[in-house]
Amino acid sequence: MDSIKSFKGYGKVDELEQQALQRKTRRRLIIIIVSSIILAAAIIGAVAGFVIHKRNSSSSSSDSSSPASGLTPSASLTALCSVTQYPGSCYSSLRGSNTSDPEILFKLSLRVAIDELSRLSSYPDELIAKTNDTHVKKALEVCKFVFDDAMDRLNDTVSSMEVKKGERWLSSSKIDDMATWLSSTITDQETCLDALDELNSTLTPQLKTQMQNSTEFASNSLAIVARILSVLAKLNVPSHRRLLAHRDGFPEWVSAGDRRLLQDDQQYNTTVAQDGTGDFKTITEAVNTVPKKSKTRFVIRVKQGIYVENVVLDKSKWNVMMIGDGKTKTIVSGKLNFVDGTPTFATATFAVAGKGFIAKEMGFINTAGPEKHQAVAFRSGSDESVFYRCSFDAFQDTLYAHSNRQFYRECDITGTIDFIFGNAAVVFQDCNILPRQPLPNQFNTITAQGKKDINQNTGISIQKCTFSPRDTNLTAPTYLGRPWKDYSTTVIMQSDIGSFLQPEGWKEWVPNVDPPSSIFYAEYQNTGLGSNVEKRVQWLGYRPNLSADEAAKFSVASFIHGGKWLPEAGVEYNESL
Repeated sequence: MDSIKSFKGYGKVDELEQQALQRKTRRRLIIIIVSSIILAAAIIGAVAGFVIHKRNSSSSSSDSSSPASGLTPSASLTALCSVTQYPGSCYSSLRGSNTSDPEILFKLSLRVAIDELSRLSSYPDELIAKTNDTHVKKALEVCKFVFDDAMDRLNDTVSSMEVKKGERWLSSSKIDDMATWLSSTITDQETCLDALDELNSTLTPQLKTQMQNSTEFASNSLAIVARILSVLAKLNVPSHRRLLAHRDGFPEWVSAGDRRLLQDDQQYNTTVAQDGTGDFKTITEAVNTVPKKSKTRFVIRVKQGIYVENVVLDKSKWNVMMIGDGKTKTIVSGKLNFVDGTPTFATATFAVAGKGFIAKEMGFINTAGPEKHQAVAFRSGSDESVFYRCSFDAFQDTLYAHSNRQFYRECDITGTIDFIFGNAAVVFQDCNILPRQPLPNQFNTITAQGKKDINQNTGISIQKCTFSPRDTNLTAPTYLGRPWKDYSTTVIMQSDIGSFLQPEGWKEWVPNVDPPSSIFYAEYQNTGLGSNVEKRVQWLGYRPNLSADEAAKFSVASFIHGGKWLPEAGVEYNESL
């Protein structure tokens, strides 16, 4: 049926595959629970041993490879690998290390992941040379892009462990960073498979096999960070997660200088104006002048106008701030789409990968229309990125919050199917969420979150926002979201939800098949006629009412640790509930 085809999700799997995944997930959860009980003593021993070892190291010159608290290298490695999703590959890849120090083992796990990803990075080119299918070639180009990005994230993780004398490499801040970058490494590799999946390509199984070691090694490193290192941090490193809000509402990750820029709109490095009154007439020309990996803020003023271009800020464009004349006045417009042959990932009118990106008072639109299916207005993989008083307008897949840490404040987001999607750690505050009328026989799903690995620190948190129809004639069944991947995580809290919402609230990905119990979907203190949870879905992974402590985990302070980077951006925010 055409209505079904037009509702094809990005990277959607068929029903049989989804059911198989559910069975696999249930088995895996059982194994994890049982293994956790059996191995708890060993893990605690390894952790305690490491703490004792580190304390002793400060007063003696003990060998870093000597056994911690009497544990042999083999016992320490077994304890460490037991917390991973893939203990077999963890143990086999590190068993020759001959050390009981978890810090050294973690560094070795990163090296193993880097080496394997490096080997994998040339594989898309090999496949491109063997196919004449232009659509598949474009999907493989996406693979090349995201593999390169994943390599950078792994290298960032290694670099973060280099500390000055007297510093702690195992600080809570660095653990947050490493967990974010390793989560993004996994997301990047999954994105490659998504690009081929949406074509139903026969290459998908082949590529998945080639990627197995790379994805497992990255997952193992992430598990070590998320499980063992976080425990070590609690035992051995003071926590610095108490965050202070500013009276102007801007979070801590926003510097005083950036705060002034966001408030006063002064000081620009360059200006874009279609009428010739600026330094450039196109945004792309201005972006090309941005210095690579700049540690200082580079500010681009974009004057009023509709800029018909596809803009890409690659991973080398750091700390760019782009300021327009208003979200309805300065608009970047494009129309790339899936139906006409572009992979969803590459359809974005505006895409940013370099860290520290900030946009204010701008609009981003994809004009392809609903009949063109996936057509992204904006894609962000920028770590610690901020979007303030911006608008994102399209139909299916409007806003691709792809990876890393992101914050949206006072923005308008419009769309139909999965129009806020991706696998970033992202918080939306005081935004307008605006579903619109889709094609006939379609229904709307506002979110589609793509958490794939249990240890990823990702998810969608929507706080103090307003959910209302963009179109007064909205008649299509509309839901808060649907779980895209096995560990999909989405929380709606303290928001006003209009009467347009279906009473069930949420929609399964595969028709009439409940999602796996490993998802986490929840609501907290919402208001409005659509907020009643009495008739909500009965999924095992859905929580109709969170406690205040549970909800606080999805605040700016806890979920994206915004206190350490939002003050640098200068955008208003609420750090807590």
